[in-house]
Amino acid sequence: MDDVLFYSDKYFFTPYVYPRGWPEDDLARQAHSLFWLVMLGGYFMYLFFAAINYFFIFDKNLLKHPKILENQIQKELWSACSAIPFMTVISLPFFLLEVRGYTQLYESWSDRSNWYNIRNLALFLAWNDCFVYWVHRALHHPLFYKRLHKEHHKWLVPTPFASHAFNPVDGFLQSLPYHLAILVIPLPKWIYMCSFILVNFWTISIHDGLYQVPSYLKQIVNGAAHHTDHHLFFNYNHGLYFTFWDRVGGTYRNPSPFEGNGPYDHLRKLGLIDAKKID
Repeated sequence: MDDVLFYSDKYFFTPYVYPRGWPEDDLARQAHSLFWLVMLGGYFMYLFFAAINYFFIFDKNLLKHPKILENQIQKELWSACSAIPFMTVISLPFFLLEVRGYTQLYESWSDRSNWYNIRNLALFLAWNDCFVYWVHRALHHPLFYKRLHKEHHKWLVPTPFASHAFNPVDGFLQSLPYHLAILVIPLPKWIYMCSFILVNFWTISIHDGLYQVPSYLKQIVNGAAHHTDHHLFFNYNHGLYFTFWDRVGGTYRNPSPFEGNGPYDHLRKLGLIDAKKID
């Protein structure tokens, strides 16, 4: 994020926004700049990727499902767009730690050996897959569910716009492993930046109802079919990328779309879609 801030200062904030003489490394200035960069970046990633997915990947037949709420897409958009500014504020201290040099991020892949980078990238992915699972599972505890996570489970049959439609504290807590990881795991800066973009894309993709995956990945990758059952049945398939921690934690459920009992199957039984349609 410090490179984004550097170029934003160089080409926009310093010449056009801030008073002359306000140092670029001033804490208050950095916080103000990061707020706008992170918030606008969050809106762009959510609205752009979710819209692309909705118009080109998401099957609109799912909107015929009886568990779709009235005006659901508008409600999902309102929930997400209302949450993003608050999530930005809560996350701001971690972005400040990053730009002020208190993390383990380094400039370039070539600063370390290939083995070192690959090992740490694998560790980073494993860290996030583990801790997001346990945070997500904790959010289903009665102590937290109604206060924090219930908002996201209003969407029993979600669309891509449901991906970021949650309570801002919920969203922050599920992103917390990413912020904490770079305090202990050294990584190239661009890898970390890409990971933040990709996890937003992944979050959208598991809400798009696209269940077609290679058979050898069905029991390994926690895709849209698995997450569909998470929304329908609540206490299963909490994982981020993989099914490993759901299996360890006893919360794995073989997805209903793989067993001929998913949302599309329900629509077929109701005669709302062609019986020959492939999920």
